[in-house]
Amino acid sequence: MNIVKGFRDGAQAQKIARAIGELVKQVPASHKRPLQFMEVCGGHTHSIFRYGLNQLLPDEIEFVHGPGCPVCVLPMGVVDDCISMAERENVIFTTFGDAMRVPGSQKSLLQAKAEGADVRMVYSPLDALKLARQNPGKEVVFFGLGFETTMPSTALTVQKAAQEGLRNFSLFCNHITIIPTIKAMLDSPDMQLDGFIGPGHVSMIIGTRPYRFIAEQYHRPLVVAGFEPLDIMQSVYMLVKQLVEGRAEIENQYNRIVPEEGNSHALMAINDVFELRPYFEWRGLGSIDHSGVQMREKYADWDAEKKFDLPRRKIADPDAAQCGEVVKGVLKPHQCKLFGTACTPETPIGALMVSSEGACAAYYNYGSVDVPVSDIGRVV
Repeated sequence: MNIVKGFRDGAQAQKIARAIGELVKQVPASHKRPLQFMEVCGGHTHSIFRYGLNQLLPDEIEFVHGPGCPVCVLPMGVVDDCISMAERENVIFTTFGDAMRVPGSQKSLLQAKAEGADVRMVYSPLDALKLARQNPGKEVVFFGLGFETTMPSTALTVQKAAQEGLRNFSLFCNHITIIPTIKAMLDSPDMQLDGFIGPGHVSMIIGTRPYRFIAEQYHRPLVVAGFEPLDIMQSVYMLVKQLVEGRAEIENQYNRIVPEEGNSHALMAINDVFELRPYFEWRGLGSIDHSGVQMREKYADWDAEKKFDLPRRKIADPDAAQCGEVVKGVLKPHQCKLFGTACTPETPIGALMVSSEGACAAYYNYGSVDVPVSDIGRVV
């Protein structure tokens, strides 16, 4: 706990903020103001608001909240596919807690559970595998979602099911990939970004090499960051320093956790079980090429998409909701017409209000709270 407190030191945060304030004055006039840095990961968004970092930084710097919350980008049609499976006889449908409340076109998984479907929250895909062992007469489906962070545990679970010959277990694979997502952001005419705060947990798996195209092709800096307040503050300093020096490089602030080459064992499991899809549909972003994975043919017996006849419908978000603009960083959550009125954590219309990493949930929970700098180390 003392180690964690070291990354939440209010005096150090003030010191870094002052240094950023002095440094930003040296950024060439060719860069418009405010400088826009996208934090790709929803975990960073929540840290920024939880600890009041947006209040601490100078006005010349603005955070743009990216699409790094996998629950938030689930299309309604995918939720409907989950419910279609969950409501069938002899099916136990398992998922992480955040996905339970994401609205589909008619209902959420939580509502389906209330109506009698056997939907269960699990903390790991191995929990779902255990249920399959305990219920040989049932088909147990695990809803696999998340970026490369959660892919290894899902892949290892599928491998274990195959080793055991446990054929009443299947995976509904909706895992997504970070690199095509960032490329889509850079190619969007709506986005004018000066740099990226790179995701820490994803990078722990894939390393820092895959981000090189951002610097080499798009001439934008990216700093992989940890999730504590001083991690993020230092990452902002590193980004501004690159702009001052006219550099565009990939740097690693989170080097205590993230290796340059990634985790070879995790990557081997991912590559064994999964292959890239030709395209994947994202809520708010549309179809992005090679931005999702599917199960390889050798694991077809454990692929829920092959076991079940799914609706696979494309369903647009409600007209009044502006989730897509928020996901792309074009709008701030509070600029959505439904924010805090029709759409709240208790009655979410959009997935960004449901997830613990959603930008709208961060704004709703922390956006109106002024956190004194001296209290940064005491926020729990």
